[in-house]
Amino acid sequence: MEVDEEGMLIDELAFNLAVSEGEILGHLYAKGIKPDRGQKLDKEMVKMVCREYDVEVIDVGPTKIEEMAKKIEILDEEDLDNLQDQPPVLTIMGHVDHGKTTLLDYIRKSKVAASEAGGITQGLERIRFKCLLMALCSHVFFLTLLDMSCVPIIVAINKIDKEGALDRVMQVMQELSSNGCQPEDWGGDVPMVQISALTGKNVNDLLETTMLVAELQELKANPDRNAKGTIIEAGLDKSKGPVATFIVQNGTLKKGDVVVCGEAFGKIRALFDDAGKRVDDAGPSIPVQVIGLNNVPLAGDEFKVVDSPDIARERAKERAISLRDERILAKAGDGKITLSSFASAVTTGKNSGLDLHQLNIIMKVDLQGSIEAVKQALQKLPQDNVTLKFILQATGDVSTSDVDLAVASKAIIFGFSVKVSGSVKSYADNKGVEIRIYKVIYDLLDDMRAAMEGLLDPVEDQVPIGSADVRAVFRSGSGWIAGCMVTEGKVTQDCGVRIQRKGKTVLLAFLIL
Repeated sequence: MEVDEEGMLIDELAFNLAVSEGEILGHLYAKGIKPDRGQKLDKEMVKMVCREYDVEVIDVGPTKIEEMAKKIEILDEEDLDNLQDQPPVLTIMGHVDHGKTTLLDYIRKSKVAASEAGGITQGLERIRFKCLLMALCSHVFFLTLLDMSCVPIIVAINKIDKEGALDRVMQVMQELSSNGCQPEDWGGDVPMVQISALTGKNVNDLLETTMLVAELQELKANPDRNAKGTIIEAGLDKSKGPVATFIVQNGTLKKGDVVVCGEAFGKIRALFDDAGKRVDDAGPSIPVQVIGLNNVPLAGDEFKVVDSPDIARERAKERAISLRDERILAKAGDGKITLSSFASAVTTGKNSGLDLHQLNIIMKVDLQGSIEAVKQALQKLPQDNVTLKFILQATGDVSTSDVDLAVASKAIIFGFSVKVSGSVKSYADNKGVEIRIYKVIYDLLDDMRAAMEGLLDPVEDQVPIGSADVRAVFRSGSGWIAGCMVTEGKVTQDCGVRIQRKGKTVLLAFLIL
């Protein structure tokens, strides 16, 4: 087994040794080492565990950036005689509320930021003079604003319009420099532009710098071939079915092409540009929405145009089998708990000296790109006494099959910007499965942090027991009496009442019989 200088994650080591993570932790605990499941074991720890299984460890050197680029295999040898200039693709990265969407708003004169619920922009936009992309798949990008290891970097120091901000610019540049991002003004190779996305100050300078860096990269592609590229985003539309956003990295994608992307495949029925207009084709660096796939692919999957549906179906089947094996392996684990007993189990574990609890999670989101954003945010929570295990991550509203999986795996269902129908909610209640729906990521993180610390507040759930129609209203002293006819279920004294008019709640009260 090969291991590099950085070591290996416990789940990776378990996969290579074909054993459970718990078994590896047992060997480490016996040696007095107590890592958490998300910790990367150094090379010596990996060798120590492998000796328990008589497995030889081979040291390998770090992978060079050039070798990483070759693995993508975007350009073939036959492309070299037909290369043409292509627009740059950019990603704008940064912390929440640091002005990423505001910068795009200023450039394209729109108002996206005002409509965001939780500060996560999962959109795709194309600026008319060149292609500008906001997404999650790192191997797509030729340029980036903010740090990525395998592409040129341009740093935009934003919000210089704020009072006292200019005094902190030097501090920001010093901190970036200490982390290996040396400014050009200080003899380094990283352009840094001070801007205000809100007022537009120096944004033109940022765009000029971006174009200069792009020209130096001499970006090339062959538009005269079958397309290949990467899935940037994907989701399930109620009227259109599976919808995926492709970024073409080489070749030209055409309506009618047969594509395969991960375990999804299909014949392209329609292409839509960034303005939502139908187009017949898309060349290198052009983002388009695609309709015609048989199911929702994963963000980050590569797509390729193939000669026939049979070839696409076979390749998708092979990929599906591989993913199924990975999911089965991922579900293998030790002690499982449900959210209803989560906080109390954490507290009990702390008091009794137990080291670890595990929470199984089924996560449903509106878009594929949201999966990684939410998952990474959850995994950053301290997991000294608790680990999170993701049983399923998928797009679409919560369904009864999700509930069945939650029952089998003793999991809780988290929904982010999705819906739960009344029938599914009732089914989950009958099965004892808890469903939590969020629109703002901070609310999800706050609940999870409180639960993982054993401090989760009890959830008050309103259970309907009956309904009635108000037939007449009478005044009685300083109050009112409603004469009602029970139409379903029953009513009891001191139960809560929600009075609705034209579908809207107009009063909450307690019932006195």
